[in-house]
Order: sequence, then C-alpha cells, then structure tokens
Amino acid sequence: MERQGFLVTTEEVFKMNENPLKQIIAKQKAGEAVGIYSACSANSYVIEAAIECAKRDNSCVLIEATANQVDQNGGYTGMKPADFRDFVYEIAKKVDFTTDRIFLGGDHLGPLTFASKPEAEAMADARELVRCYVAAGFTKIHIDTSMKVADDDPNTRLSDETIARRGAELARVCEDTYQELLKSNPNAVRPVYIVGSEVPIPGGAQDPNAGMQVTRVEDFKATVAAFEAAFKKEGLEETWNDVIACVVQPGVEEKDAGCTEYDRAKAAELMASIKEFPNLVFEGHSTDYQTKYKLKELVEDGVGILKVGPGLTYAMREGLFALAYMEEMILHGKEEEQSHFIDVLETAMLAEPKNWQKHYHGDENELWFKRKFSFSDRSRYYMPVPEVNAAKEKMLANLRKYGISLAVLSQFMPIQYTKVREGVLENDPEELIKDRIKNTIDEYLFASHQEKLF
Repeated sequence: MERQGFLVTTEEVFKMNENPLKQIIAKQKAGEAVGIYSACSANSYVIEAAIECAKRDNSCVLIEATANQVDQNGGYTGMKPADFRDFVYEIAKKVDFTTDRIFLGGDHLGPLTFASKPEAEAMADARELVRCYVAAGFTKIHIDTSMKVADDDPNTRLSDETIARRGAELARVCEDTYQELLKSNPNAVRPVYIVGSEVPIPGGAQDPNAGMQVTRVEDFKATVAAFEAAFKKEGLEETWNDVIACVVQPGVEEKDAGCTEYDRAKAAELMASIKEFPNLVFEGHSTDYQTKYKLKELVEDGVGILKVGPGLTYAMREGLFALAYMEEMILHGKEEEQSHFIDVLETAMLAEPKNWQKHYHGDENELWFKRKFSFSDRSRYYMPVPEVNAAKEKMLANLRKYGISLAVLSQFMPIQYTKVREGVLENDPEELIKDRIKNTIDEYLFASHQEKLF
C-alpha cells in the first residue's frame, strides 16, 4: 500500500486504521471510568434520538444490529448489513451528524439463527453473515458461537475449545474481508472484536423463576484462553490484539417484570479479574432498566460497553402510548377521527403471537397487560406492521392538526411539558417521542462519560 508516494508497512496500516473504540481500554486501564453505551435497535426513533444526543454532546454513538435483526437474508427487519448502514447514515444526514463519529456493530454474529442446521451448513451461513457485516463497514464485531447447532450433542455442554474454534473461523473471514475492503477504501477502520456470551441469549430471561448467576472467574479466563489459542492456531496473532472485550454475566438481566439489579458485592471477584488483562474490558449485555447509578458502578468496575435494546424501545412505546392517551382526551367525542393506536397494536399482536408467546405467561388478563406494559417490550416487533404504522401516522397527524394542549401534555408527559415550557423542546409529537427516549439514553451517558472518547 502507498501513502503520499511512500510505501506503508503492515504495521503502519494497523496503526493508521486503528479503531477509536480502543480508547475505552486505554482509559479504563488508566483508572478512568469511561465506557460507551450501545444502542441495539433498528427503530428509527431510537437511532435518531441516539444520534441527536451525540450531536448535542459533541460525542460519538455506537449503534448495533443483532444477527436476528439484520443478516445476509434481511433478518426480521428486512435489512441486510449494507441496508442497515445506509438506514443509519440517512438518519445521520437528516440530523446533520458526521458518520465519522458513528460506530456500527454486529451483535451475536455466529450461527444464532442457523442453529437448526448441522455445523457445516450453519457455519457456512455464519461465515457469510460476518463477511457481509465487515464488508458493509461495521467495525465492532461480536463473535458468538456459544449456541449448539443441529449435530452437537444436546446432552453435553459445548466445550470452550469448540466455541473458540468456530469463533476463530469467523474471525478469519472478518480479517480476510477487511483486507479486501482496504483495496477499495485504504482508510477503512479496523474492526474490533468481542468474544464470549452471556446467559441467556438475546430476548431476555424467559423463565421468571430462573436465578441470575454471575460468571465465574475461572469460566471467564477459560473463555479468553481458548479464544486466544484458537486465534493463534488460525494465524490471527495480530488480530487477537483487536479483541477488546469479553462478554460476561455481571448479574444483570432485563425481564418481563423489571430487571435483576447489579449487585457490586456479588460481582466483585469477577470484576477484579479484568485487571489481569491489560487489553480487555468487559461487555455487559441486558443492562436495560438498571438505574443510572448502577450503570455507573458497572463502568467503574470494568464494564466498558453497556448494551441496551428493549429499554430504549420501551421508552419509545411509553412515548407512543402517552400520545395515544392525549389523542383520546383531545379528540373526545370524535371517536371516528381517532387512530385507536393501542387497540390496533393489540389486534396485530393477537393476530401474530409468535413474537411474544414464549416470553409472556399468565391468564388472559395478565397477558393483556403484558402485551402493553411488559419490560421485555415485545411490542417493538409489531411497529412495522402496516396497520400499526398507519395508526401511528394517523395519531401524529391528529395531534398536529388539533395541537397538544399544555394541560394534557403535563398530565401524560410531565418531563417533556417542563422542557416545552422552558423553550428547549418543540411541542411536536415526534419530538416528544424522541425526547422520552433521550431520558433513558442520558442515564447511560451519565454512567459512561463517552464524550471523553473524542
């Protein structure tokens, strides 16, 4: 490779293209409680709110797509990795925010959605999955090969060596794809990698009685050792330097009725162990609904990356429901003009129950309540349904036509009411939705101090 007439060595390329996310490690190891939150969502309101917060703070933002959301076949969102990138960048253009400060990540990349196939087929699909992510410019790659595939023994724990071998295989594809990417884009940022997996896998705890276990130190160390050995066996010694975090279970989990809160004392031994690894931090999944003070403790204790998903779409759902209640009040006596958004959403969820059935338990009344207010927020899967989206658009149009009175705004969105009165927030329904999401994002920003990364 050449730069301004000079040959550039491989070592220089590594340095020139180094991923800024590595600053998390540098600051953590220097004793600074600095991290970054990851917005794991494909919802446009969530993404726009996250980018607007980054612009407001002159900071950066990490947005991640999960393997079941976005894959080479379109996932459940209908988007391939390049589509998701363009989707995010289009929102950034709308907000007038530079894409240089947007980090795109892929979460749980591996055979997650191909696990019904035997290893040869599942891993072939997983290889194509990670290739598409890296080729599309995603620079934070969570390699997750912790799930069993069809020809794994269902009665035997999947060994660390097998998980790591499969993971290194995917890392090889990522590295080869990145080298190809450099040919067309010499300035392409090197991907960083996350290894390991929490329990349970995406979607949150399904068993309300299941106890949450903090990852044992010996299990964490065994995971790191197995992956390092597998990377070296695959000829990826240099790439191992780009592994920045290991996913562990610090004892947190979002669930139907709330969350399991971080208990610093229970996780003390695990958190102390990260100090033995100068190039690693922890990545914490399912940090949704932790208080900002618990989030701050997680960062202080060594969790450099805080993943949040349902907590953000739950905030969006709260905003939408608040608007629906306001619409009902403002259009009282005009039922035929109302959107009936909440009822339309309920009809859609009943018509296609596969996205909530496994997660919600109880009698009919309990299920009715959970479809609307469960913290696991399975309603997010139904927002793109044409009838639901049409009802939402009608509700927004009604509120813009008739206006949102301050009295009703104060009743249903008191924080936003105050901001409107102070002149810092427009009394527009979509601005109100985004601001409710920002309330949650700001708790993560309070904890992470990610403005110090740039």
